Amino acid sequence: MQGRTLFGGASAALALAAVRKAMPDLPPFRAAQVGFVAPVGANLSFKVEMVRQGRNVTQVRSDIASDGKLALTALMLFGESREPNALHPASKVDQWPGAPEDCEGVPSPTNFFTQNLEIRRAQDERGKGPPLVRRWVRLADREGLDPVIQAIVLGDALPPGSMRAMQRQGPLSSINWSFNLLDPEARTRDGWFLAEAASDHADHGYSSERLRLWNADGEQVLAGMQAAAIFG
Repeated sequence: MQGRTLFGGASAALALAAVRKAMPDLPPFRAAQVGFVAPVGANLSFKVEMVRQGRNVTQVRSDIASDGKLALTALMLFGESREPNALHPASKVDQWPGAPEDCEGVPSPTNFFTQNLEIRRAQDERGKGPPLVRRWVRLADREGLDPVIQAIVLGDALPPGSMRAMQRQGPLSSINWSFNLLDPEARTRDGWFLAEAASDHADHGYSSERLRLWNADGEQVLAGMQAAAIFG
């Protein structure tokens, strides 16, 4: 849990797992629009609904209810691979922090979901400053877990970058998350991903965040945006 709710990346991964279980013959997973409607607590139930199945692209809705009330809703996109007509690979990560094995470890509080992660520092900046946070992250227990599920769990692993611009401490909460999976296999080495959360604009109690994920070789795996509520 993360406060009153299941960790955002973990709940989104559960929504995808529910789709795969209900519809095992779908094309590769490509993208999602996730709404964190309410806390994902105990007594979960899942609902999967086909929205449209085209020749190449299939869209599926996946809902999670907690205690009978809608807690998460996601529109998920699956698409067959085709001969590319446009080729423009994402740029490799800028300001390479060094391999995860060579970076400083960061302790994780035992009362949050992050206790399930291994985290290493991936930037020199500390404390207040530009609203950007980068960390190497991987799941401590990932045996037999699909790399795509790992990437989704870790794609929302960091607090909002706007945390570094806050004038005083206060709670933070993800409201939504829209992302594209650039590598449908989410390939990396030893489970390590470089996660980034950066605020493009923060005001009125909200922040527009850019969330990115690279593999252990600096190749971008996930590109996303998120609205975060900034309290306090």
